[in-house]
Parts: sequence; C-alpha cells; structure tokens
Amino acid sequence: MQSRPNILWYCTDQQRFDTIAALGNQHINTPNLDRFVAESAAFTHAFCQSPICTPSRASFLTGMYPSAVGVNGNGFRSFPRHFEDRLVSKVLRDAGYDCGLIGKLHLASAFLRREERVDDGYDYFQYSHDHKGGNERGNEYVEWIKGQGINHNSVLQPRGIASLDDYRNSHQDPGFGGFSEPSATADNVPPRLHQSHWCTEKAIEFIGRNREPDKPWLLCINPFDPHPPFDAPWEYYRRYDPETLPGAHFLEGDLEHQGRLQEAGIDFQNVARHPDELQHKHIQASYYAMIEFLDAEFGRLINYLEESGQRENTIIIFMSDHGETLGDHGLVLKGCRFYEGLVRVPLLISWLGRVQPGISGELVELIDIVPTLYELLDMEAPRYVQGCSLAPRLRGEPPEAPHREFVRTEHYAATNFPDKTHATMYRDRRWKLIVYHRKDVCELYDLEADPWEHHDLSGDPDYADVKWELMRRSYDATVYAHPAQTDEYGPF
Repeated sequence: MQSRPNILWYCTDQQRFDTIAALGNQHINTPNLDRFVAESAAFTHAFCQSPICTPSRASFLTGMYPSAVGVNGNGFRSFPRHFEDRLVSKVLRDAGYDCGLIGKLHLASAFLRREERVDDGYDYFQYSHDHKGGNERGNEYVEWIKGQGINHNSVLQPRGIASLDDYRNSHQDPGFGGFSEPSATADNVPPRLHQSHWCTEKAIEFIGRNREPDKPWLLCINPFDPHPPFDAPWEYYRRYDPETLPGAHFLEGDLEHQGRLQEAGIDFQNVARHPDELQHKHIQASYYAMIEFLDAEFGRLINYLEESGQRENTIIIFMSDHGETLGDHGLVLKGCRFYEGLVRVPLLISWLGRVQPGISGELVELIDIVPTLYELLDMEAPRYVQGCSLAPRLRGEPPEAPHREFVRTEHYAATNFPDKTHATMYRDRRWKLIVYHRKDVCELYDLEADPWEHHDLSGDPDYADVKWELMRRSYDATVYAHPAQTDEYGPF
C-alpha cells in the first residue's frame, strides 16, 4: 500500500490575492475554492519573490531567491544546468515519485517556441505555454484541438508578437494584454476548447494512469489564465455586470506619482493611464470570469481525486506565481512595481487529516513551499534552500514566534526593457519600502493607514527615521539572500 503522499500542485498565472470569495471578495464567484479554503491552511499574506513569471517559478521550485538561483528575468535560454538538481520536481523524481507537468513550465524563455528544458524530473510532459495561436511547435494543447478535427486557427487568437519591438509595445496589442469582450455570437475561446479545460483533461489522464501500487506522484498543473489578455469565455463573462464591480484602486494623485517613476525610466509593461481609459471595470469582469472558470476546473480535479479514492493521501497546493495590477494606480500587466495586487498571491495547502484547516495572516514567501514539502515528506531540506518550512503551522503547532518578520521581493532587470531596472521590496506587518537602485528613488507606505499604497511617504521628513531604519533592514535582508556555500569542509 502506498504510504508516501501524492502532490497536486496547481499554479495559476498572474492571479492576485484578493480573488477568492471565501477570503473576502464579495464580487467574485469561486464556490470550489471556497470549499477548498474550508479544508486548507489558507495564507492571506503570501508573497512572490519576483513579480515576473520565470524568476518567480525558478524561485519557488527550488526554494531559493531568484538572484541566488541566477534566474532574474523571462528571457533565459535555459534554466542553469548546474542547478537542475535543485528543482523539487527532479529531487522527488529521484526519490521515486512519478512526476508530471501540464501547461506552462516557464523556467526559460517561451518566446514564440517551446522552451528549452533541463533534466527537470518531469517524465509526463504536456506543454502549452498559453492559448494563443501561431505557436504550434511542441504545443500539446494545439495538437489536442487538432485531434478533435478543429482548425486551431479558427479558435485561438493570433499572437501578434513577433519581435522585440513588438514585445516592448505589447501593451498596445489586445492579444497580449488588452481586453477582448466576448458575446453570445462572437466568443473568445469557448470552455470546452480552452487551455484551462485541457489542463484538467490531461491531469485526470495523468492521475489515473497505470503505475506501481506503491509509487506516489507529483503533478504540477500550470494554466495560463488569468494572465492577460482579458479574454474570458462568454459563458463566464456574462455572469458579471461590470457596472456593479468596484474597479481599480485609484486616486487622482496616482498618475502624477507614476509619471515620476516613468520619467526615471523604471521598467513596466505599459504606461499609466486613467483607469477609465483602460476599461477597468470590464477588464475586472473578464479577470474574475477567467478565475471563476479556473475555479470550475479546479473543482473537477478535486472531485476526481475524491471519486478515485486518492484525496486523503494527496497534498494539494493552490497558488499563483505573481499578481496583476488590474488598473490599480492606472496600470495593467506587470513590471518593476511592488503593489500588493502584483506581489501578493493566494496560497492554500490541504492534506486531509494532516493539515489543520484555518486562515492565517502570517507573512509567507513562496520559497517556503519547497522546505514545507520536504518536511511533510520526512526529507531533509538541502542547505541551499532559503525558505522557511510552514509544516509546524500546517500541523497546528503553537508558534513560538512569527513565521517571518518580513518578506522581500526582487526585480533585477526582469523585463526586457531598456532601463534594466533593479529594485527590491522590504515589507513587514505595517511598512513597505521599495528601493529603485541607482535611481535615487524609493517609496514608503504605511499599510495600516494606506493599504492600497496611494500615499508615498518617502519624501516626508516626519517619516525619515522610519525610512532609514527600513533601509538598513532591507540592505541586511538583501545581503543575506545570497546563496549558501555548496559545502562546509574543514575548520578553515
């Protein structure tokens, strides 16, 4: 009989923390996630280590900061081969797990092609970076559509990004980050042909495939949604009335502040505009609809685990790699900013009978997931792991101290824009400090008084002592984010 637990790791793309009804959003419909919250340890203050896909994923799959693993942006040709043994998927494959991946991998550049792989441990590999057309090479999702006798070009929107200049102006391309409103007669990709649905179909195939009775499995499911473009299927979009939604977090002074950051050359994927120009309530409706669709597909997976008798022996993780600005401060997409909507993500962990359900407001970093898994599996965490295990919290053990006093996030030339901006975020329970290095620009927010970060206090002399104390702490945190020595051999 199998004793080691299975692991179902469901990672959405670009989903903000405030998008689950059971955790406080009264405007979104997420019945399956709501049920899952009641069965999980839910962390409301989980933070990614980079607001960009590849560094974030390389980070949480190794338990190391992006700068420590050496993957800081999306344009890498290959994940560093000298660190492939640090990917948790490879570690678990070598420990006897049957490992599979469905959807995105994004440990390296996926620009117009299937990305280059290292020995990542995935023996079952169903790759599809996104649901856009024009990228047929190595895209199993496209092959799945073709296998149904359907011309994929009649379903998938053309990519529209074919060069570096296109990428840098991609905020102007509705197929990259814009809003595509469906109707009853002119849908976006319909649910039955959508990549999110395909991910579930392939997940059920993997979970149910024939393997040795005592062999556990790890399955990483990585749908592209709710990453822009905001192109929800009509079936889900029609459930939301944009006029009833709250829209973006915005004050008039935001545009002036964004103008100062833009004048400093600080990288971002679009130029700040008034949220009305962005159709912010419509993109919010589409974004929520995309998440409700994911909720339905996630629910199908949970039901399958229950029906197949595997739920009780499966650790389930639901999370996202980073957030989305969604019109806040006049911005959409992502880049070198550190607003809560961009760096704070959902994190839910369940293992029936072993993980105590409850909602925690403790500060958590996504690099904490890997050491948590190692401890739950009774495996020793390697020395290179920089995260802190959440296993004692999951078991309900009374904490002797806060899990973390602060969290940190990096942006080290993470987007392929001319400035190659380097910046760091230091956030504790009350304060957030952002430093744009070599810019003589920083931001300071009092999150108790200003939770949506509209009032930068960095230039206010009344907060000078707070700023400089946080600057010292942030510097110390950055220094100690370096990778550990490979070995300690001898006394000197």
